[in-house]
Amino acid sequence: MKRTTVWVTTAAALTGLAACTSSGSSDEPEDKRPASAPTALPALRTAERSTERAETARVRSTTVMGTQLSLTADGVLAWRDGLSGNLTIDYTGGTAAETMRGLGVTSMEARYLSDAYYARMGDTFAAKMGGKHWLRYAYDDLKTLGGGADLADQMRSTTPNQSVRLLLDSGDVRELGRETVDGQAATHYSGTVRVEDVTDTELRRRLQDADVTAETVDIWINEKNLLVKKVEKTSTTNGRVTQTAHYSDYGVKVAVQKPPAADTEDFKTLLSQSSINPT
Repeated sequence: MKRTTVWVTTAAALTGLAACTSSGSSDEPEDKRPASAPTALPALRTAERSTERAETARVRSTTVMGTQLSLTADGVLAWRDGLSGNLTIDYTGGTAAETMRGLGVTSMEARYLSDAYYARMGDTFAAKMGGKHWLRYAYDDLKTLGGGADLADQMRSTTPNQSVRLLLDSGDVRELGRETVDGQAATHYSGTVRVEDVTDTELRRRLQDADVTAETVDIWINEKNLLVKKVEKTSTTNGRVTQTAHYSDYGVKVAVQKPPAADTEDFKTLLSQSSINPT
């Protein structure tokens, strides 16, 4: 198994999760954030708190990362004590998807737990892995590899309400009016977040390292002050990234179980085997 394949799987699991949540966060006091439209701020702060307190939701999303990767994700997430959940991720296009198709993988199930995430790759892939269907990626192990610390931190910290927090960092957030989203009335807010205005230091560094200068964020908030849709668009050196997510069934029960140990292989073990091609 090539190291490239391991990282494609990692990137897909992270990308699917990021589309359903957001890697943005803002822990700075409100008086230190950039000035935004005064009429929008109270509603956004209420929506951020309401979405955070809901603790669980059903999500479905689409992601397009230039010519590299396109995918959809569908499942449930919980963020009461760290992030956990189940997502089904389907590869729909891009060079990374072609890599996975070469291994007989067009979709995977991802399970996110407090210490690791698990990816179920399918029968064709299992036949090349001694019959084991699941790969385990421990967050602490990801930190030992190049770029892994960012992956681990993002998987642990992303939550849906952070899309609202990210918009609070926008200097030009504006309310665009009422619209219908998934059959319900919602208020549309939009803004552009400049990287230098992002108050989360670690997130700002990651965006700068990716040569991102600005990100546009659109969110829709329903009458219960809950996030029902978000669209984030970013231009990077690898092309334009567009992530769209829909949220429903807030409060849904989320129960995530570890896959059977006998059907699980650890990715760190795979990388350490002498038969692995490191390229």
